[in-house]
Amino acid sequence: MKLHKFTLLMVVLGGSVFAQTQKFTMAEAVNGLRTNLAVKSISQFSWSEDGKFYIQAVKGGYLITDLKTNKQDTLVSLTQLNRQFSADQLKAVPPIKFINSGHGYFNANDKMYWIERSGNDWKVKNKAPLNENASNIKVFGDHETLAYTVKNNLYINRNGKSVAVTNNSDENIISGQAVHRNEFGIDTGIFPSPNSESVAFYRMDQTMVADYPVIDWSVTPAINHNMKYPMAGQASHQVTLGVYNIKDQSTTFLKVEGEKDQYLTAVTWSPDSKYIFVGVLNREQNHMKMNQYDAVTGNLVKTLFEEANEKYVEPQHPLVFFPKSNTDFIWQSQRSGYNHLFHYSLEKGLVAQITKGDWLVTDILGFNEKKKEIYFVSTKETPLERHLYKINWTNFKMQRLDDAEGVHSGVLSNDGNYLFDMYSNANSPRIANIINTNNLKYNTILTAENTLKNYQRPEIKNVNLKADDGTPLYGKMILPTNFDANKKYPVIVYLYNGPHLQLITNTFPASGNLWYEYMAQNGYIIFTMDGRGSSNRGLKFEQAVFRNLGTTEMKDQMKGVEYLKSLPYVDAERMGIHGWSFGGFMTTSFMLRQPDVFKVGVAGGPVIDWKMYEIMYGERYMDTPQENPQGYATANLLDKVQNLKGKLLMIHGAQDDVVVWQHSIKFIKSAVDNGVQLDYFVYPGHPHNVIGKDRVHLIQKITDYFDQFLKK
Repeated sequence: MKLHKFTLLMVVLGGSVFAQTQKFTMAEAVNGLRTNLAVKSISQFSWSEDGKFYIQAVKGGYLITDLKTNKQDTLVSLTQLNRQFSADQLKAVPPIKFINSGHGYFNANDKMYWIERSGNDWKVKNKAPLNENASNIKVFGDHETLAYTVKNNLYINRNGKSVAVTNNSDENIISGQAVHRNEFGIDTGIFPSPNSESVAFYRMDQTMVADYPVIDWSVTPAINHNMKYPMAGQASHQVTLGVYNIKDQSTTFLKVEGEKDQYLTAVTWSPDSKYIFVGVLNREQNHMKMNQYDAVTGNLVKTLFEEANEKYVEPQHPLVFFPKSNTDFIWQSQRSGYNHLFHYSLEKGLVAQITKGDWLVTDILGFNEKKKEIYFVSTKETPLERHLYKINWTNFKMQRLDDAEGVHSGVLSNDGNYLFDMYSNANSPRIANIINTNNLKYNTILTAENTLKNYQRPEIKNVNLKADDGTPLYGKMILPTNFDANKKYPVIVYLYNGPHLQLITNTFPASGNLWYEYMAQNGYIIFTMDGRGSSNRGLKFEQAVFRNLGTTEMKDQMKGVEYLKSLPYVDAERMGIHGWSFGGFMTTSFMLRQPDVFKVGVAGGPVIDWKMYEIMYGERYMDTPQENPQGYATANLLDKVQNLKGKLLMIHGAQDDVVVWQHSIKFIKSAVDNGVQLDYFVYPGHPHNVIGKDRVHLIQKITDYFDQFLKK
């Protein structure tokens, strides 16, 4: 018996010792946080209408929790749902939108189902058939009417009957879908009126845009699928806004004046369904008018305000009306240098700037009408974190609602009395609290275990540097496991450094990416940093790259390189660089424009010539090639191939519809013309990003390339 106890003790101790030395497999490094190493979360959280309960999805159903007693019950289960289906049994619980604790709806089997509680069970109250190709499905505020698209046309379904809103015979005239290549915060083309009697929709005419071939290589012979891809300086698509009246089945188009290829953004209905507001932005993207239109006639009522900037204006949010008001709303603007909240009135114009400071608002969560409070997320404490706040819209008294460092997100109850707060930081994989917004007391409903606790983890150092103009730059350095300061290690710089992305935040895991940790387990130092041009640092920080993409970013990344070279344990002769998309552009730029810095580069989906990139993004940051020939020439990498000194592996998805394949194909041609050798790999069947199981193959290829040319 003693021996047994001793043996058991050794197994336990041995297990814990072994656990600390476990290494990530490549599959875990790539997809582990979405599979076997996924951190426990709360899925599809929502509040009941009265704010007294909250609902969450779990395996096999949904749970409902009483806020006062914390009593938890099954709201609906897969078994209950499947009692309603003799055929077409559901294999898993579909995402259900709950109107209240007794009613909900979901989409399954090419139908929309409305369900209601019946005693201790649920029954299907109504159902509407959908076309098998239906997409962009949007349910209106009455929870009964819905709109959807089939290919390039828009349909309305009410009381189980579908009606075609549009009948575009030309596939290049598209209704009801997102436009302007999803820039300007656009994520839909369907805008139901609050009273559910009408729907506004985008109509995009792209017949004038050049065809661009995307080849499907999976069949023999291969098939070409043309897409419309508007390149910088060339013809762009033309967008209008229609309003369909469901009752009389008529469509009126808003009478929007201006150039035909301007941008229509921030589409918002007034709460009384009488007006539609549209941000009308010129193609140059330096002047926006916020216009009010009559929803019935389509006539312009008035221009509420205008915004202009010598570089660019980028509206990204619709108007948010105050509770029970048809006249007063919040507009989010960067006009002060940071994204802040502005109170406007249809009668008085600008009433007040609600939030102020050298920080930005990232999200509006809602209101507490009784207390005249707005709830929002911001970077006020540090750009590396997000915290939850409330502010009184009359006296501007502001208060932080959470008390833990990290990146927080929130879901506010309808009355504003309770806030679901979920966050992580370097040391906490995930924590979820219910915060009482009146007294800030909170109840923790989830503390997720560290799924990485059994693995050998590297030391991670936060690095703060300064750009040449004194701007703070935030980075991270991941040291090799079993680090020895007396040794010299190879370094891989991973970068993006483009607009609308931030790599460095205080989240879990602290490294930011398990592949970094995999490389650290295999003897590499990994360094990553956000330079000027990247997001959530304000307009000056972002606009520093205007008209010269790649130049300021390289200067900032060189500050990181200089820092690395100053460290005695960094082998400056064995430095590699890797990035994808804008990061692929930056990687290639470094290998050609600063060819003596990095020995090895791996560039994925890289922009090579900005003249071949899309209008909306490209012209915002570079103007047109006609207006800015020098900027485009400096950033163009096709005529710099001959500068390559190190080893360069370029990778592209063969069906890339974001950075089209021609970028790297032309680069290869230039390499051949100049007698320059480089390595190249294509992922057939993949668009801009290689995802799923094939991503393991991709990351293994990148890793092998660095191992081959950086390791001694």
